[in-house]
Amino acid sequence: MTAAYRPTSGDTTTLIVGAGGLLGRAVGRSAHARGERLVTPAVHWDDPATARADLRRSVTRLFDPAVESGGAWRVAWCAGAGVAGTSDDELAAEVAALEAVLGAVRGRVAGHPELAERGAVFVASSVGGLHAGGENPPFTEHHPAAPTSAYGRAKLAGEQAAERFAAASGVPTVIGRITNLYGPGQDLNKPQGLISHLSRAHLTRNSVSVYVSLDTIRDYLFVDDCAEMVCDALDGVAAVAEPGRALIKILGAHQGVTIGALLGEFRRVFKRSPLVLLGSSDAARYQAADLRVRSVVWTELDRRALTSLPAGLAATAEDLFRTVKGAG
Repeated sequence: MTAAYRPTSGDTTTLIVGAGGLLGRAVGRSAHARGERLVTPAVHWDDPATARADLRRSVTRLFDPAVESGGAWRVAWCAGAGVAGTSDDELAAEVAALEAVLGAVRGRVAGHPELAERGAVFVASSVGGLHAGGENPPFTEHHPAAPTSAYGRAKLAGEQAAERFAAASGVPTVIGRITNLYGPGQDLNKPQGLISHLSRAHLTRNSVSVYVSLDTIRDYLFVDDCAEMVCDALDGVAAVAEPGRALIKILGAHQGVTIGALLGEFRRVFKRSPLVLLGSSDAARYQAADLRVRSVVWTELDRRALTSLPAGLAATAEDLFRTVKGAG
């Protein structure tokens, strides 16, 4: 795994699953800027069986004549509405949906190694889900998974599905263990995304509840930076992954920030302290105190300028301001 990233030339078609979510939209912007053709399916997620059928059809759309005639193809799995506390049935449906996509791709490339070699698959996973019960941070790709919730176990099941797919299909596959993602477009209906909730509280002059210690350490990664990493990973994984083995790569800013320090950045950027209420929640027991990371795999992918935390906070708040103003 010492080869450097090399961009792919030629026509590329990219299927983005979860294109309406925080990461999926950003990956779509990045892939479009690179000149890739995008397949962004509408999926009926509220009906698991229909969702799987939608996803299988999207794979058929991916392997269009341009791909069949020699173009490159990509799959970026950026879906996942689950959080700590999501029901087992909903999480199982998400894993089954991922397996449906991977199974359809495997069926399409079976017996066609040249088609498999022109492809790449990315599967989004979660540092927080995989290492909530881990010890001895900072966590690397070599730390054993230690999920403490159904959410974490579902993420592990998704990784295992990606590993089986890579072994069976020969398609270059990368699993991205992502740290705390934030930025414009985060779904505020989900009980996650502290930066976005703090930004909304700042704009509306309301309070926000925090259910973990202010000493809790997280690694905050701006969504556009993550999207660039995802696209670079898809372009370069064939050069660095061992044949038949999915490559696990941590995607993060590699900067541990306590919640207390994050609140300090808010005060510095916005000249006013957010109104924070400290509370307790059963979900807090699934939260690790320290989720610092240190990637030791494919470190060339990390050599880039990242959006600073103050700049990311400002961009997130500006987007929310437009949303709140528009709603008003």
